[in-house]
Amino acid sequence: MTIKVVHYLNQFFGQIGGEEKAGIRPEARDGKVGPGIALEAAFSGEGQIVGTVICGDSYFNENIEAAAGEVLELIKKYNPDIVVAGPAFNAGRYGMACGTVAKKVSEELKIPAVTGMFPENPGVELYKKDIYIVETSDSAAGMRRAIPVMAKLALKLAKGKEIGSPEEEGYIPRGIRKNFFHQIPGSKRAVDMLVAKLKGEHFATEYPMPNFDRVPPNPPVKDISKAKVALVTSGGIVPKTNPDKIEASSASKYGKYDITGVKDLTPDAFETAHGGYDPVYANQDPDRVLPVDVMRELEEEGMIGSLHNYYYATVGNGTSVANAKKFAADFSKELVKDGVQAVILTST
Repeated sequence: MTIKVVHYLNQFFGQIGGEEKAGIRPEARDGKVGPGIALEAAFSGEGQIVGTVICGDSYFNENIEAAAGEVLELIKKYNPDIVVAGPAFNAGRYGMACGTVAKKVSEELKIPAVTGMFPENPGVELYKKDIYIVETSDSAAGMRRAIPVMAKLALKLAKGKEIGSPEEEGYIPRGIRKNFFHQIPGSKRAVDMLVAKLKGEHFATEYPMPNFDRVPPNPPVKDISKAKVALVTSGGIVPKTNPDKIEASSASKYGKYDITGVKDLTPDAFETAHGGYDPVYANQDPDRVLPVDVMRELEEEGMIGSLHNYYYATVGNGTSVANAKKFAADFSKELVKDGVQAVILTST
């Protein structure tokens, strides 16, 4: 019996359009679309894509519960045996959508699901414990390598076969530990690895540690009373109506906003776009997240030289490390050009 597959895609891979079409609502098309052609081929006749569900990244992330409900209704009409989402690579909003869809399909429709993402995609951290996420490269250039792994895992899930280890199947470790008896005691394995390391020989650790950036601190500001200080926030404080449409999660952009002459961030002029915390108190007084009022006091008291006329804002909720680095690299050049000597970075 041929396994029935539903494929979830965003507007780009669904061949509808780019960012200008990111606001489209969910829609369904019979059969395969875009990367679905390669996915179906990778099933080698064991699986057939009976339907493709497409949704814009912005629409999904700005209306998560409603969008997920619409997507599930479209999936249900095909009565699939397995749902494949993506792969999303390192696209944050796409990853969040794929993760949400896969989780809800598994929990609410009781249908197995698999997706694919780059390890730094914010969707991985949120959903790896709930679903199978095949590890991919950071861009669509890795599509040819990702599709066969996703197809193989999807077939095993659809057939109800036992799923092997992350190393065997190619998915990102889910943080689920399984005890087993090893023929060689842990003490001997540890000593063997140490000896191999001392000899410069290859060895594979049984518990890989995460890699963290080590950033050497800059020297202190020589005279803060004469320094121009800027505010930067990942807490999502933006002018009312969020003119740059910064996403509530998995931000793909940041904003630059003029506060010349502004002494207090009032709720009628500013708000938070952040979707990861209760916005009530931030919206009542945006200075609680972006302390313009306190900075003006320090400016008047001569504690700092001046407050920069512009602040930069984005949303840290689920935003990938790669995007965060890109944002900072962009606006740091402007800050240096504008003579800013110190930055205060606030969160939520």
